[in-house]
Order: sequence, then structure tokens, then C-alpha cells
Amino acid sequence: MSPAAAWCAQHRLRFLLPSLFLAPVLFFLLSPPSSPPVFSLPAPGELPPSGSRLIWAQRRLVEWRPCGWWRTAPVQAPSRTNGYIRIDCYGGLNQLRRDLCDGIGVARLLNATMVLPKFEVAAYWNESSGFADVFDVDYFIEQTRGYVEVVKDLPAAIASKEPFKVDCSKRKGHFDYVESVLPALLEHQYISLTPAMNQRRDRNPSYAKASYCQGCYSALRLNKKVHSKAVELLQAIPKPFLSLHLRFEPDMVAYSRCAYTGLSSKSMDSIESARGEGRKVLTGDAAHLWRNRGKCPLTPSETAFILQALDVPTNTNIYLAAGDGLMELEGFTSVYKNIYTKSSLLAHEDFENMHGNTKAALDYYVSVKSDAYIATFFGNMDKMVTAMRTMQGLQKTLVLSRRAFANYTATGLAGEQLAKAMWDAHREEYIRGRGSALPEYCFCEFKL
Repeated sequence: MSPAAAWCAQHRLRFLLPSLFLAPVLFFLLSPPSSPPVFSLPAPGELPPSGSRLIWAQRRLVEWRPCGWWRTAPVQAPSRTNGYIRIDCYGGLNQLRRDLCDGIGVARLLNATMVLPKFEVAAYWNESSGFADVFDVDYFIEQTRGYVEVVKDLPAAIASKEPFKVDCSKRKGHFDYVESVLPALLEHQYISLTPAMNQRRDRNPSYAKASYCQGCYSALRLNKKVHSKAVELLQAIPKPFLSLHLRFEPDMVAYSRCAYTGLSSKSMDSIESARGEGRKVLTGDAAHLWRNRGKCPLTPSETAFILQALDVPTNTNIYLAAGDGLMELEGFTSVYKNIYTKSSLLAHEDFENMHGNTKAALDYYVSVKSDAYIATFFGNMDKMVTAMRTMQGLQKTLVLSRRAFANYTATGLAGEQLAKAMWDAHREEYIRGRGSALPEYCFCEFKL
């Protein structure tokens, strides 16, 4: 090799070696940052990162999934019907849905033909929409075929009649529909029914249970207009995102009868206005017992504290699934700033023209489709959303424990100690996988 060639080779190597070492560094610096693994779960057989406290990174021991028994060919209803039944539903959308689900099971139990349910006008909820304004009627009828017969129209002989009203809403415990309601159905042939709030569904025969599960979880979907708006809203939310059902409205706090300190004068005035004469604040031992039973709503700042304890990053995109009138919201938004709502993402005129049920339907749809769902209260919406997410295998779902928070704070825990205690309590709930899917007979436990 000539001296010139040797010199070139030596200096080429001198420039090449640093570049080999610098290449990975430059690649790291110039590559676009990746999103934090906010909602990722470990792959099968993979352990979570060492020391990770992110709640979704914990390996579950069991999961609840939809049972197969009620999805197989159902026991066909007898060809002869005992009469016609209309389910009268009251309240907000998810209370209406709860009553309707119960009514489907009752109709099959009584061997009744079901006419389309009636959604009662509720001034309290600023609501006037009916079943067809929210749900797909034809899909509902098709999906319940074989479980319970549903018709749009009554026979001419009874179409002009008002149904005989049977209100079971106050019945509890051992109440039996066959004994108490069937005689009225056989006599009048057309009744309206308000289902019992606390009935023993577990005592129903399997065909009634199957009808409940099918009607509630496979037959209810939004109609085309509402579904289109829900999809539009879902697409507008930055991904991935967590849907948070935050509950701290004046009427809810007033109804809880719980006392709070440190709230703004505006919030206190709103609570007092909603309380009225019949809901006095509990005091003394009764107040402590009530709070320690988990009956007091979490404030937004308490919710932010628990989410941080669960290692949910403060830069998480959060869709706030909530009604109007949330109080003390700055206690949450001062910590979690990437907040999105219906009113911030939808056109103003669209939002203003929506009924309460339509708004609730959007929250429900987005919450079911979200990457993760957390509820601060186990109300009607939370029961329906957590059950539907379980039905669809969406396991990143959690209901925050008001009871654990109250009990630990009552013993004086605060700061890091309280955060560790809340982490332990929620991790135990999450890894056991049962969640809050109701009713239990629609779901089966699978060990992982």
C-alpha cells in the first residue's frame, strides 16, 4: 500500500469510528418522542416493569367475561302469549335503561308480548325524548327475537285502550312477579309495568335471565342519528384517552347528606339550594359512620389525588363524562390539564339542541369505547358502562373506592402514606378482575 493510500485508510477510520458511536445517539435525539404507555398492558407471560405502580400495568389473576350459556339458542317462548306488557321507565338515560333491562326479563318470565317501552317525560332531567329518539327500534326487535317477542303495534282490539298500570317500583326483596303481576296481565291483557328497583333476579328461571342478558347487552344500540354524533365526538378526542365519570354536582352532594369543608361559598350555596327541607346534613357519629361506609361523593381534588396514587400520568388525555353543574372542578383540572368535554368538542348549536338523554348517550358511548374508564361513583351509568366494557372484553375499568378513602383518612393517613394505602386497595380490586359487572349471572369468571 502506498503512503498516500495508508494515510487515507487511517484517516477514514478516524472519522468512521466516532460516527459509529454517534449514530445511535443521533437517532435517539432526532426520533419523534413516543407516547407514554398510559394504557398498555403487559403481553401474555410478561411481567410489568419493575416498580411500576400504573394500575393498568398490573397482571390480573382472573377476569369476568360474558357467559356463553345465554348466547346459545334460547328456550323458545310458548306460542300462546299471556298478554301485552309495556315497560314504563323513569329518570335519566341509564336509569331508563336499567328499568328496560329488568322489564325484558319480566316480560319473558310472564310469557308476555312486549310493546315498545315508554320513556316517561322527566322535568327534573330536562327530558322529553322517547325510546326511538335514542335507540334503534328495528335492531332491538330483531336481537330479542327468540328470547322475548317485541312488537311496534298492538292488536286493534286493545290498541285504543290505556294499559292497566302496575307499579312495582317500591317492591323489594322476595317480591314475585308471577304471583303479583301475572293475574293482572291475564285479566286485562294489556298492562304497563314499572319494574321493582331491588328485585331478586337470581331467582328467575334461566330463560328469563337469558332474555335479560340478551336484551340488555346485545339488543340496545344507538339509532343512526345519535350514533353518528357519538362517533364524531369519539373521533375528536385525542388518543389514547381515559374516560372519567366525575360526580360532584349540587343535587348529588345534597342527596348524600354529607358535610364538606373547604368548598367555595358558591358551591356551598348551590348545595344548600339543592338540599331543600328533607335532606339535612348528618352530624356526629352518624356522619362518621355514613362516610366510612363510602356514601360520600369524592371531590374533584380527592379524585385527582387517587388517580395520582394509581400512577395515572398527569398528562393523560381525559374525557370528562359528566352532567352539567360540576362543582370544584379546578381541584382536578389544576392537576390533570388535558381535559375534554362534550361542550368543548361539539358545535355549540348541536350541543344546545340536545336532550338530556342524547347527552347521556354520548357519554355512555365514549366511555364504553375509551381506552380506560374510571368512575368515582357506582351509579346507573357506571353499572351499565362497566358491564358493557366487561361484555366487550375491555378490562381497563375501575370504580374508585370512596369507602377505602374515607376509612384511611379517618385514621389520619395523608400524603404518601394515604397514596400507598389507596394504591394497595385499588390494586387488589383490579387484579381480581371481577370489576362491577352486573347482574352476575350474565358474566363468568375466567382464571388467567
